[in-house]
Amino acid sequence: MATNNTQAVGGEFPEDPEDLLPEDSVLTLDEYLAMHAAVGHRTRYEILYRLVHSGAMSPKELEAAIDIDDSTLHYHLNKLVDVGLVEKRQRTERGQDGLYTYYRATVLGEVTLTDGVDTLIRGEQAFKAMYDSSTME
Repeated sequence: MATNNTQAVGGEFPEDPEDLLPEDSVLTLDEYLAMHAAVGHRTRYEILYRLVHSGAMSPKELEAAIDIDDSTLHYHLNKLVDVGLVEKRQRTERGQDGLYTYYRATVLGEVTLTDGVDTLIRGEQAFKAMYDSSTME
């Protein structure tokens, strides 16, 4: 994610977190926070996880992978699309009538997942050791 590592005098971070954004940021702080809030829901996390690690998937493939009903899936997919973590794509398939719909993670979706929740999960042991009061002198 785009951040401006500008620090205030004395090495402290700016008083207003919005000042961390670069001047030409394409997203607002609220938009970044909305992305993190969206992936904070278990179902949306699982959808994004599948799309990042398995690639583009159709709604039927997602329903089967997550064991979720159609209306619940689409509700959560729409939330992920609205905040920019997932994009909905449509194409025609040879020999088929109509459009084939599939979803894929955006770059922001991939970064939010892999550098966010996934990193926290993978780092649990290190964090545990850092904060284990029984090892402190």
